[in-house]
Amino acid sequence: MLAKFKHFLSGESGATAIEYGLIAALVAVAIIGALTALGVDLTAIFTGVSSELQDATP
Repeated sequence: MLAKFKHFLSGESGATAIEYGLIAALVAVAIIGALTALGVDLTAIFTGVSSELQDATP
């Protein structure tokens, strides 16, 4: 029983999974930050395209 417990404590697969999770979370935060910064510009672009399309229809 003690050997199994020592083997469990020496395993690193859980730590690796946590590290990958933290990296994924950091990438997600960076993407959200970039999209938030570009959000105003994208809104202006889509609004301009929308108004041009409405003006173009007879």
